[in-house]
Amino acid sequence: MDASSSNAATSVVDRYQTLVNDGHIKADAAQAHAAVQLDDLCQALKQQKPRPLLRRLLPRAKPVSHRPSGIYIYGAVGRGKSMLMDLFFDIAPIAAKRRVHFHAFMQETHQRIHAFRQANEKIGDPMPHIAKQIASEAQLLCFDEFQVKDIADASILGRLFSLLLDRGIVMVATSNRPPDDLYKGGLNRHRFEPFIDLLKARLDVLELQAAADYRLARLQAKPVWFSPCGPSARRALDERFAALTEGVQAAPMQLDLAGRTLAIAQAAGGVARLSFDELCVAARGAADYLALAGHFHTVLIDNIPRLQKDKRNEAVRFVTLIDALYEAKVKLLVTADGAPQDLYPAGDGAFEFERTVSRLMEMQSQEYLALAHASAVADDAL
Repeated sequence: MDASSSNAATSVVDRYQTLVNDGHIKADAAQAHAAVQLDDLCQALKQQKPRPLLRRLLPRAKPVSHRPSGIYIYGAVGRGKSMLMDLFFDIAPIAAKRRVHFHAFMQETHQRIHAFRQANEKIGDPMPHIAKQIASEAQLLCFDEFQVKDIADASILGRLFSLLLDRGIVMVATSNRPPDDLYKGGLNRHRFEPFIDLLKARLDVLELQAAADYRLARLQAKPVWFSPCGPSARRALDERFAALTEGVQAAPMQLDLAGRTLAIAQAAGGVARLSFDELCVAARGAADYLALAGHFHTVLIDNIPRLQKDKRNEAVRFVTLIDALYEAKVKLLVTADGAPQDLYPAGDGAFEFERTVSRLMEMQSQEYLALAHASAVADDAL
């Protein structure tokens, strides 16, 4: 987004039109309609009186129907959901606001619950305390990549969101799934269904039926393999990362594994960026790579080196990583010190590495880039 032109705009529609006029995006009727809906929410927020912090910390006796509660925007990958929410967030007339990846928000929530229980062993329900904490920090919460696949998340969402909404917290969320498909096929899903009803009752649900997968078009329009490593390749990958995340500010996050975590250096909108050293020099294994592949539809890897004969362990990890990404149909963009066939030409396991070379070549093809992420396919099959 061009800050010099877009920051002068005073509405989501104006900012969206500026991006169209400047050639950054193509005009799309569904996106334009969503921009109008987000502007309506902005206007409603301007007209309401800010709640003092003290009152925000107290639950309402009854929800006030005329106060805006927010919007839930869903649609297929690459339709511009994150971009539109970013435009809204920038101009939303609320000082205390936060934009956060939903997975990161839930991780924080579980950490808050753990800290509360450590300090208050004899007190049962931590949710009122957690909701009060969150309400003290932000009046507007914007969630990117809203999805529920974890029983631990599903079990607390209804209670937490009900308390937050009753405190007047406004929410805007983007998701690939309509509310009725959240936690689809999950364990004890019937216990989660009241949360779906709450979501539909308190937020406006908007399907973004944009005409094209703009992220796919951006992927297919330019190379995904940049070699050799160096300033030029890094700049190219920086540009690709900015385009694929639609200008959303990337942030570090962690994926929870069994008893440990996988740190992601930069993540936004289903796109992750890490270095080769973080993934293959560090002691990582199949579980790490499967978690990465399941959570992100696109992965960028910086600084893949040419591996010498004594780097067998790194080569084995790289093979396992590429297998996980390939099977999940994750889109891969890299900076590397050579073409795939030059990365590990000799050494123990070099013959087996040839299959990885073949996969890396295929992962650059237009046909592979057009495939749906396997996690989305799995969700549809449930």
